[in-house]
Amino acid sequence: MFKPVLFRDRSRPAQIVLGGVTPAVIGALAGVMIGVSSGAYWAVAIIAGLGGLLSGLEHQDGWGGADRGLAGGFIYGVALLLAHAVAGTHAKVSLGSFPPLLAVVTALFGMCLAAVGGRLARAQRERDSAPPALDEPL
Repeated sequence: MFKPVLFRDRSRPAQIVLGGVTPAVIGALAGVMIGVSSGAYWAVAIIAGLGGLLSGLEHQDGWGGADRGLAGGFIYGVALLLAHAVAGTHAKVSLGSFPPLLAVVTALFGMCLAAVGGRLARAQRERDSAPPALDEPL
């Protein structure tokens, strides 16, 4: 069974890269892609969402995952907006009437996805530690 290293047990540099740099880089890529192609933007957004879900697996439960997802989603959204502003292109996907709100929306999505990942990890650990049922062969 695959047991990911808990985020809290990783070195500080690894935590910074996984929890801050990675969402910023993916957000910046999405910020550039939003001015290039809506399909490319959504592909990057799906990868970011999958990353948010998987990041929750590195936590004890859904609450720990939610905290990380909130931070990672916010970093992603801010990096997306900054990269898009630097690129100076016209967005192929709507950023809404108040684009800074996008960072809040991505933070909330990140929180939810990582919480689901954390809950899945907790459920898997509970299944692994449960004694076998009486009708199951040993």
